[in-house]
Amino acid sequence: MDIEQFRKAGYQAIDRICDYYSSLQEKPVISKVEPGYLREHIPLSAPEHGEDFQLIADDYQKLIVPGLTHWQHPSFFAYFPTACTFEGMLADLYSSSTCNPGFNWSASPACTELEAIVMDWGANLLGLSPAFTNASGVGGGSIQTSASDSVLVAVVAARSLYLRNNPNTDPAELMIFTTTQTHSLGLKAGLVLGIEVRAIDVKMEDQLSLRGDTLRDALAEAASGTWKPFIIIATVGTTSSGAIDNIAEIGAVAKDHPSLWVHVDAAWAGVALSCPEHREKLYLDDINSYAHSFCTNFHKWGLVNFDCSALWVRDRKHLTDALDITPVYLRTKHGDAGTVIDYRNWHLGLGRRFRSLKMWFVLRSFGAEGFRKYIRRCINLNQIFAKLIEQSDELSLLTEPSLALTVFRLSPKPASADQPALSIDSLNELNRMFFGRISARDDIMLTQTSLNGVFCIRFAVGAARTTEVHIQQAYQILTKEAKALLETWEQTAGGTDIGCD
Repeated sequence: MDIEQFRKAGYQAIDRICDYYSSLQEKPVISKVEPGYLREHIPLSAPEHGEDFQLIADDYQKLIVPGLTHWQHPSFFAYFPTACTFEGMLADLYSSSTCNPGFNWSASPACTELEAIVMDWGANLLGLSPAFTNASGVGGGSIQTSASDSVLVAVVAARSLYLRNNPNTDPAELMIFTTTQTHSLGLKAGLVLGIEVRAIDVKMEDQLSLRGDTLRDALAEAASGTWKPFIIIATVGTTSSGAIDNIAEIGAVAKDHPSLWVHVDAAWAGVALSCPEHREKLYLDDINSYAHSFCTNFHKWGLVNFDCSALWVRDRKHLTDALDITPVYLRTKHGDAGTVIDYRNWHLGLGRRFRSLKMWFVLRSFGAEGFRKYIRRCINLNQIFAKLIEQSDELSLLTEPSLALTVFRLSPKPASADQPALSIDSLNELNRMFFGRISARDDIMLTQTSLNGVFCIRFAVGAARTTEVHIQQAYQILTKEAKALLETWEQTAGGTDIGCD
């Protein structure tokens, strides 16, 4: 492909992307293909001779698009949102047009310097302490691939620091602390690094939040044996319910255990710190006081296209002490002088994409005000949905709504006051059937979870094109499916448990 062919193909690609978003609302949210569908259409080997690019571009429309789940669809309420803005798309186009591995400053100075700057922009936007900024010269931020990578980097740094300070420790005795509501990233880090992971139980009466006394008891239990907890992965906005660990109490306990690294995983909820009205609830002051590292994903709810996981550390030396390997062929004059950041020593790999360009484009285009407006709009839409659930005769909230996330379940009211309530097992069975009906539809998408043995359904708002109309439509669909299931249920033996007439 020469320059003019690229220009022509590029114009067509932009047109087709615009057409895609213009018609997105009319598309099904969920792909209708069956597993293995693509092997029926694509040869098992690459072609021997090159093909015309128009054919390739048309095959993308014909073969690939039908197999996509449309995460930016206004009726996508599953998992957490995946940001996708036109600004981010253009940044990706520009960054991929000047490919470089970005492993040190010399590889492309603009890549390193822009990342250092926009990470400070992000820290300021969220209200993080200046101690976390690159400008401080001590702490700093870098862009990782995902929150799983961010926590893995934090665990590696924390382990290295602990072993340096406690050189007689048997590495086999090290332990990672998480909770039963921590994202699977905690277990993944333990699996990758061969470290034991202890998931501390959290209670519904504590809103599934890790409290200080619970952490203190877990530390005392570990101390009575041979385990050496060296990091606690606290969460601000858990995946299942949006629960928020009590960072104030965790920090107070950590002060008595100076070898315990506090990592705050705010992969989803962290961007809400941009709104001052949510900072107290999300423990910003305590994050600034106690956290050794903090992560949030701008590629979730932060308008920056995947991937863009922002990791800040209070002391960058803990990262570089753990990860700095500089063979002769990677040495540079500026790196040896210590006058530049070499980001290869801030993550597990060597090369890195020019992801900071996306943050720069998005934050400049939206501005801090536009960024906050988007966050607040999502939260307001979720509040509308939560109020509809509260008013429902069939559905009920399981936990308090958290920012832009609501967790609910089908919970039919007894037909009379003396009718016994539905058992947990029966209620779980009923809700699995309810979720099965929702999942069978292609015009809406939600996800399931379990909170301390209670099966429930998550509703997460975040798609940029979602409006109140889509919230109302979603509620109508859920109500319709709930009533249809209950009509069937009351004709079975299970129906007598809930007192159906």
